[in-house]
Amino acid sequence: MNWAQDNRKALNYLHEKNRTRLGDEIVIELQRILNGIQVCAFDSEAVIQPVMLTPNATLSPKGMNLPVVLDRLRDQWPERFEAINKEMRQWLPEFDTILFDTPDNGQRSIKLRMKQSGVAIAAKDLSQGTLQALAILTIAYLPDPPRAIGIEEPDRGIHPRLLRQVRDALYRLSYPDQFGEGRAPTQVIATTHSPYFLDLYRDRPEEVVLAEKLDTGARFIPLSSYQHLEEILRDTQLGEAWYSGILGGVPTNS
Repeated sequence: MNWAQDNRKALNYLHEKNRTRLGDEIVIELQRILNGIQVCAFDSEAVIQPVMLTPNATLSPKGMNLPVVLDRLRDQWPERFEAINKEMRQWLPEFDTILFDTPDNGQRSIKLRMKQSGVAIAAKDLSQGTLQALAILTIAYLPDPPRAIGIEEPDRGIHPRLLRQVRDALYRLSYPDQFGEGRAPTQVIATTHSPYFLDLYRDRPEEVVLAEKLDTGARFIPLSSYQHLEEILRDTQLGEAWYSGILGGVPTNS
């Protein structure tokens, strides 16, 4: 999804159809707001692609440009690049640092160096979960992340034992002051089908919305709206309660 391009087309259409009611200032403000929204569904095939070095490149919705974004962080915000390396060593202890390669003139690709052997593993040889983790960490440590970001299944391909770290990376975006960041919070909307990931929000039901697919659309139910939630969770985990169907939000045959 090219979010900015699609929204520019929509706003141009809106402006043309409502010339007498919408001023240029309103359209410009709407464009600014919509350009601050990004929807991501990381694709390992996109993440591994070598890309041309271009100034001010941003991470694409599928994860392309990751090498360029990391390269820019290394040069302009070395403390953030080192923080990503440090966090990566906690998540993926078999690696000790991010390296860069130049497969062709003006291009960048990434490698991860093995801690024990010192062998550098090219991006194309890394697992889906490793690439997903690296993309999430990169977004979490951006100095200027999107104002709002949607991430499809941030837990995809990641070992269940790392899910708490994934959640905390998303919290770094949403609650920057708790992580020593002096910027505005980012609104994060993440989808998941993992009961293990859902378990991490047991004590924060206000952050969970259950989605139910209907014949005519979808229904969204805030977890905090369940009257007997505390009773339900007294004897079971949140993920198990959702998986069993007690809370809804599961496929049906009807």
